[in-house]
Amino acid sequence: MKKRAYQDGCAVAHALDLIGDRWAMPIMRELMLGPKRFTDLRASLPGISANVLTQRLEELEAASILIRRRLPPPAASQIYELTDWGLESEILFRVLGRWACRSPTMEPGMPMSNVSVILSLRTMIDRSRIGDMDATIGLRFGEEEFRLILKHGDFTADRGEAAGADVILSGDQNALAAMVYGGAPFEAVADALRVEGDRALAERFVRLFPLPPKAPSTVSSTAS
Repeated sequence: MKKRAYQDGCAVAHALDLIGDRWAMPIMRELMLGPKRFTDLRASLPGISANVLTQRLEELEAASILIRRRLPPPAASQIYELTDWGLESEILFRVLGRWACRSPTMEPGMPMSNVSVILSLRTMIDRSRIGDMDATIGLRFGEEEFRLILKHGDFTADRGEAAGADVILSGDQNALAAMVYGGAPFEAVADALRVEGDRALAERFVRLFPLPPKAPSTVSSTAS
C-alpha cells in the first residue's frame, strides 16, 4: 500500500487514500465495462507512462479494487479487471461527473475514450425524455462495439454487438460527444461519424442527454 495517507478517520479521506492519486480513477473508469490488458489501458490513457500505470495497478490491486489474472491458452494474456467492490464505484463516477460538468472552468471538446463516452451517457441520460421510445442503438468505435437499449423509460449501455440495432453510429467517439454535449448537427460530423438505419431515431437519441447548468463563476473577468 502507499506510504502517504491522510491519517484521518473520515471515510472520504480513506477513499482518497485509495483512489486519490493521479490516474487512479481514469484507470478504474477504463475497466468499468470489463477487463483490459496493460497495452489496452495504455492505449486508452495516452498521457500515462508505463511506470505510472504499473504503480497504480499495483496500488489498486493491493486495495482489493482490481485483480489481475491470466487468460488460458491460446490467449495467455494477463488482464486487469475490477472486483465486485471496485465495480460499485461507478456511482462515484456518476455523481462526480455530474458535479464536475457544472464547473465554470471545464473546457468543452476535450478528447474522451470510448469507455468514457459510454459512462457519460449512463450518467447524463434524462430518463424523463425517453418517453415511449423502444429502440436499440449500436455504436462502433474502432474495434469496440456497444449496444444501447431504450425501453419502458429505462436506458442501458454496455459492450455488445452493434449489428441488428435500429440505428448504428460508427466512427469517432468524440464526434458523438460533440453532438450529444456540444449540439453539433450530424452534418458537421459527417466525415467522422456514419449513420446507418433510422436517422430520425439517431437525431432523437442525441437529445436525451442535457447538461446541467454551469455553476456561477466567482472569478472576475476583468484583467488586473
